[in-house]
Amino acid sequence: MPTVAHVAADLAAEHADLDTLVATLNDVDWSRATPSPGWSIADQIGHLAYYDRTAALAITDGERFKADAEAMLERVQADGDDDMTLAEARAMSPSELLSWWREGRDALTEAAATLDDATRLPWYGPDMGSKSFLTARLMETWAHGQDIADTLGVDREPTDRLRHIAQLGYITRGWAYVNRGLEPSKIPIQVSLTAPSGEIWVWGDDDAPCTVTGRAEEFCQVTTQRRHPADTDLEVIGAAAIEWMEIAQAFAGGPTTGPKAGTFS
Repeated sequence: MPTVAHVAADLAAEHADLDTLVATLNDVDWSRATPSPGWSIADQIGHLAYYDRTAALAITDGERFKADAEAMLERVQADGDDDMTLAEARAMSPSELLSWWREGRDALTEAAATLDDATRLPWYGPDMGSKSFLTARLMETWAHGQDIADTLGVDREPTDRLRHIAQLGYITRGWAYVNRGLEPSKIPIQVSLTAPSGEIWVWGDDDAPCTVTGRAEEFCQVTTQRRHPADTDLEVIGAAAIEWMEIAQAFAGGPTTGPKAGTFS
């Protein structure tokens, strides 16, 4: 089992990889539309910057974080503006935004170094264990990085850091149903994935009647809604597995559907 230090190191590495994608972009590139409707590359980085900063605050000053989070959620409910967290970033030039994101992620890296495996942290929903907390940040960084890579036409080299995201994708199966007001399926599913290193990662029992098999990268793309399952080579067997892959959502927030089939075929 990975320790919180392991997850923190992988998160820092994911930040560094994303930096290589955006460090040399020109102003026109920063304004390019990404697969997330209404979001530019700058918005993707602005989103990450905002939540990396609030994540660092949650670690270093939990009470202040909770007060700020409550105020922010009240504004969202009152205004119905899900993009309000981007306001500060959208007022910046690309160079200012890049620096702001780097400062926020560095603050998170420094704060994460103080955590141990038993720490629980406040967040926008229920409190989270430290490993789950950092895994969620890693997943967000990788997924929004996927949007940026797709926009730029870049094929990223996958790494075994995907194991954290794949496990999150697997354990949030029930959440995908609850988030849509549906009764979670109780039919067992085994997920067997080939890691970038060639290792095989397995979740679920061998006698499960339904299975999902394929590359870890594609499973992560589906469960973070960066790919429709039909646009991957995943082998999905059984009605329960097919149903899950259609609604899989490893991230928090209201239910969303991701790209339509054929978008990335």
